[in-house]
Amino acid sequence: MGTPKTTHAPISDRVRLVVASSVMLTFISFWRAAAIVLNDLGSSAFYAGGIAEQAVGKAAPWFILGVMLFSFAVRAVYVESCSMFTRGGVYRVVKEALGGTFAKLSVSALMFDYILTGPISGVSAGQYITGLINEMITESAKRGWLPVALSPTATHPLFQFNMNHTSAVFAAAVTIYYWWENTKGIEESSEKAMKVMQITTIMVVILLSWGVYSVYMQGSHLPPLPTASNMHFSSDALGFLRGTPFVPVLGLFGILMAFGHSVLAMSGEESLAQVNREIEHPKLKNLKRAAIVIAIYSFVFTGGATLLASMLIPDGPRTHTYQDNLIAGLAMFMTGPDVLKICFRVFVVIVGFLILSGAINTSMIGSTGVLMRVAEDGVLTDWFRKPHKRFGTSYRIVNLVFIMQMFTIIVTRGDVIMLGEAYAFGVIWSFTFNSLAMLVLRWKYKGERGWKVPPNLRIGKVEIPVGLASVFLVLLVTAIVNLFTKSVATVSGIIFAATFFVIFSISEHRNKKQHALTARQMKEHFQLDHQDVVNRETVDVRPGSVMVTMRDAANPFALKWALSRTSTEEQDVVVLTVRMMGAGGPEYLGPEDQIFSEHEQMVFTKAISVAESFGKKVSLLVVPAGDIFAALVQTANSLEVDSVVSGLSSKMSPEEQAFHIGQAWEALPEPKRQMNFYVINPSGESKVYYLGPHAPSLRPDDVQLVHRLWLNLRRDPSIQDLHHSDIITYALTRLASQYARDKQEIIKDLRGYKSADAPSSGLKLGTPESVLSGSTLGTMAPTSPRPRGLDSSGKE
Repeated sequence: MGTPKTTHAPISDRVRLVVASSVMLTFISFWRAAAIVLNDLGSSAFYAGGIAEQAVGKAAPWFILGVMLFSFAVRAVYVESCSMFTRGGVYRVVKEALGGTFAKLSVSALMFDYILTGPISGVSAGQYITGLINEMITESAKRGWLPVALSPTATHPLFQFNMNHTSAVFAAAVTIYYWWENTKGIEESSEKAMKVMQITTIMVVILLSWGVYSVYMQGSHLPPLPTASNMHFSSDALGFLRGTPFVPVLGLFGILMAFGHSVLAMSGEESLAQVNREIEHPKLKNLKRAAIVIAIYSFVFTGGATLLASMLIPDGPRTHTYQDNLIAGLAMFMTGPDVLKICFRVFVVIVGFLILSGAINTSMIGSTGVLMRVAEDGVLTDWFRKPHKRFGTSYRIVNLVFIMQMFTIIVTRGDVIMLGEAYAFGVIWSFTFNSLAMLVLRWKYKGERGWKVPPNLRIGKVEIPVGLASVFLVLLVTAIVNLFTKSVATVSGIIFAATFFVIFSISEHRNKKQHALTARQMKEHFQLDHQDVVNRETVDVRPGSVMVTMRDAANPFALKWALSRTSTEEQDVVVLTVRMMGAGGPEYLGPEDQIFSEHEQMVFTKAISVAESFGKKVSLLVVPAGDIFAALVQTANSLEVDSVVSGLSSKMSPEEQAFHIGQAWEALPEPKRQMNFYVINPSGESKVYYLGPHAPSLRPDDVQLVHRLWLNLRRDPSIQDLHHSDIITYALTRLASQYARDKQEIIKDLRGYKSADAPSSGLKLGTPESVLSGSTLGTMAPTSPRPRGLDSSGKE
């Protein structure tokens, strides 16, 4: 939904600052979007079944299947919310519908969900690994493979790792690893998610095929039907109802209890709202495709694995040995040779490690993104948004998430059942708030929607959202039942949500004064000009300009380097700051959402100060983005710049920076402009990389070789009109033909040639190889010799 352009009367002592309202995004296919969500959602398949059976008994698989069927409807609610003008997941949807108070409550419950996703996934992965190690020790003892010192005796039983404590140590170690990676700025790659899901799919196919075959060969029976008489609740599962006369006559209420204890099987749905903004066109169609893929995959994997485990694993081992790693147990009770079962068990553990440890990272990224969205709305103070001095990440928010996850791991000491009970609180309440908000938005906003949850009954001019209301009622009833039957979840969840709500409320109140002061200072120094799109006309620059990135007010060396070599009378200089949007942020920002932090104000003020010291004029631009490299190339292409100048990254080499920006350039839609990418280090040394097809630089020896070939070939009377370019074209065509026939041989030859004779791609100022033409940056003629550099992918 567009926001009208904001205009201001020109004021002589204020500098114009263009603020983009639309977010610069990368775009992915619905397959990759589904893979990202399934990396989170699929992790529950490894622990949900065991936790549910511990609570409700042998009928648990039916409730898991019921939850997975119900998740189709919950996912439909998310699809409708994503198809509306509201963006950014639960927080933004609830705020639009119910206001800031309910939004803070909903995000508090959502944070409980996200925070516990990491510990429960890490502990579950630890259970699978520890279980495998213990079984290997047991098997080695049986076969006499253990050293005498480790062999069991009458006084010293066989050593076994404590499942819970060892799993907690493993979860803590992986959490520490991902905390450091997120502090540095981990790359959230859809390609990595896709590869993990491809490996997981191989495991799922083998698991289900072999499992069905084993059921047939062993003559296994289905678990007992989910009737009241077949449900046997543990004392912990009764929660606050334990010891009351209400327990013997649970009936339908008991079924709702069992459903509530199984609801964590559909955790991760919120990830769909986060990846929605990056799904490629046509967005709604691909969003629905991704939702269908996610629904079918999770139903088959989570539901099928849980059902097969209850049919193949005997009651004793299932409830005592494999209750926390059902899929590993399932592998050991298949029909077939022991060696194959052990190999598949190892494969299951490897896949479990990949997807469960990945869920830890997803939870950290997701919770950081939610808090960033809250901070961008002014609910958290700017102290949390201050970037890391070296890495530029929102490290204080990452630290907060890390501390809460480590606290959870230490308090629960690796108890998956306790974690699962608490986890379900955040899952069900975040779903409930989202569905309530969507129900309210049906009545508040009568405009067109891309899609609606069916069925909808129309009576005259009134439309009754039967489907949406039904989903909300089921979620609400389940959430209320969970309050009475999940004592651990209720107490911990309410304390957690209440604590966050109080923090949000106090922080928001204090932040209003600070933001008012910052806004007044911004208005005094800058003329803010909000623009829906970024192009040359909106920024008011000429074609062929120079764009300089700037994120640190203390180190403006890239801007100084560019200004010292650019005549602003001939070329415009644009100073760009990218505002990183957290996961789940909106696709569109209105002027009311543009909250400038103290850090951003310092960056822009410094840019003006540096430009004035050179006696030159610069244009200021800020764009919100989910990926900094995509933002750079999209903005540069829109502004038709010749050169992009960036400072040396504290966490990447120049080659790595060039590689990432080259990949982003390749992903641009046509038409896309060729441009130079300069990386400047603090000492003033520069390296240049060329984005797009470009003429290679030929050394004098190469030119001489072409000339000698031309002289020799022209001796044949039939090719007297031969040109130097014909020789190069023929050589390239011949190389392409040979490459198609014998790829490995050509690569081997080129690798040997390159390692023997490949000059550096770096450029140093003042050397004869400098690509600067006079004192002007980026005015190099297309036919001028270019130094050996990197291609558009950043490779030599």
